[in-house]
Amino acid sequence: MKETHDSPDDSPDDSTDDAQDERGVEVVDARGLACPVPVIRLAQHAREATPGTVVEVWATDPAAAADVPAWCRMRGQDYLGARSCTAADGSVWTAYRVRVGGAAAAPGLTP
Repeated sequence: MKETHDSPDDSPDDSTDDAQDERGVEVVDARGLACPVPVIRLAQHAREATPGTVVEVWATDPAAAADVPAWCRMRGQDYLGARSCTAADGSVWTAYRVRVGGAAAAPGLTP
């Protein structure tokens, strides 16, 4: 898993995680960063990612709930949804999933 860490926080300890879903997911850690930085980091990562790659943006900024789906619509990416995560230390953030390049760029994958 390729990760981009902007803060030295621990990895998630989310009891609802499904290990199979986590394979191949690239993480952009934007926790603690304010709008518009989470979307800027997503855009930077998406430029370098292979079409079809699933990128998960970890963000604490509430504006990301609107910004990430809007960026996906404007850029033709697939917004796959969001989930709340809690680490062992009690810190909470939201993980937003995006398929880079859209479904057409990922043969065999459907939204």
